[in-house]
Amino acid sequence: MATIFWAGDSTVQYNGIMTYPQTGIGQVLHLFLKPEVKVENHAKNGRSTKSFIDESRLPAIYDKISEGDFFFIQFGHNDEKKEDPDRYTEPFSDYMVNLEKFVNVARNKKAWPVLITPLERRCFIDETTLGAGEHGDYVEAMKRTAKNLDVPLIDLHSMSRAELTRVGAEASKNWYMHLPEGKYPYHMEGLLDNTHLQYAGAVVYGGCIARGLKELGGIYRELLLDELL
Repeated sequence: MATIFWAGDSTVQYNGIMTYPQTGIGQVLHLFLKPEVKVENHAKNGRSTKSFIDESRLPAIYDKISEGDFFFIQFGHNDEKKEDPDRYTEPFSDYMVNLEKFVNVARNKKAWPVLITPLERRCFIDETTLGAGEHGDYVEAMKRTAKNLDVPLIDLHSMSRAELTRVGAEASKNWYMHLPEGKYPYHMEGLLDNTHLQYAGAVVYGGCIARGLKELGGIYRELLLDELL
């Protein structure tokens, strides 16, 4: 059965004990997949499309991905950072060009690319209402890239906003790294982080991606547990 290779940022990456209880979506997607489907997670904290490429992380995927595998491509959070020239990309130029480079890695090896829009931050302006967030242009740019290149897209951004609106500001703290003092490792106590996920949030958003795969149908749907079909 195929392997899913995944390039992305801290919302996807595999975490160890030093960042516990932070959990990336790439750590939990296997819960929704057939046992024979493997996930090879190349996502790294703080990376944008630019820094991922500049650090020569794509060749490691190119060397291993093969015909019939899948390549999930999920960026946006760090491409937005105008204050950091090592990571920033302009959404409707550099970002789109870089996304095409990721897509070409898959297609050159006869694998299947999937673009995944960036996860929304916990950006409530009151108990039930989300703000506009910061991803808008990058979401639109990824959608344009998907259309231009005829690549399947999972709109995690829209699905995550719907999930956040459904549960509200207070309950969603349990999905993100809102860590009261006295319950977590000393280096994490008192953290109020609206970007990175705890296990519960990773599972919710992993479920969104599973739903997206089901909606894509065909070979994408076949990755999922039979019970989810």
